[in-house]
Amino acid sequence: MLKISVNGTSHEIEADPDMPLLWVLRDRLDLTGTKYGCGIAQCGACTVHLDGQPVRSCQTRIGDVGEARITTIEGVDDRVAQAVQGAWRKLDVVQCGYCQSGQIMSAIGLLSTNPKPSDGDIDGAMDGNICRCGTYQRIRAAIHEAARSLA
Repeated sequence: MLKISVNGTSHEIEADPDMPLLWVLRDRLDLTGTKYGCGIAQCGACTVHLDGQPVRSCQTRIGDVGEARITTIEGVDDRVAQAVQGAWRKLDVVQCGYCQSGQIMSAIGLLSTNPKPSDGDIDGAMDGNICRCGTYQRIRAAIHEAARSLA
């Protein structure tokens, strides 16, 4: 039995320690906002926060989580998250939407540590978050908008 903290709630999970965190979130806890994309940590659709840091949940073993705090798209609600989500809506970033929970989680991670990112900072932090619809310019604009709203 593994004990994990997800979105501020403690859970006891019966799972193989090698099971990816993604499948625990989706299949055991019914938190389906975190998406499966590639399974090899290359697309970013499965991004969640582990103690506030963006990680790819498809390659994070549940047995390696330990006492770290896991936050999914369903659990983000601080000032930075609200600014990012508001900017996403204001600038109509989403097209198909599949990658957006991972994009938003990465953007929150960036703005939580760098409140005034340059385009280069944004590109670096968002590298590996793939958008099949190609909304990268809107994503960058939304991150700048969120940063301005936080100033």
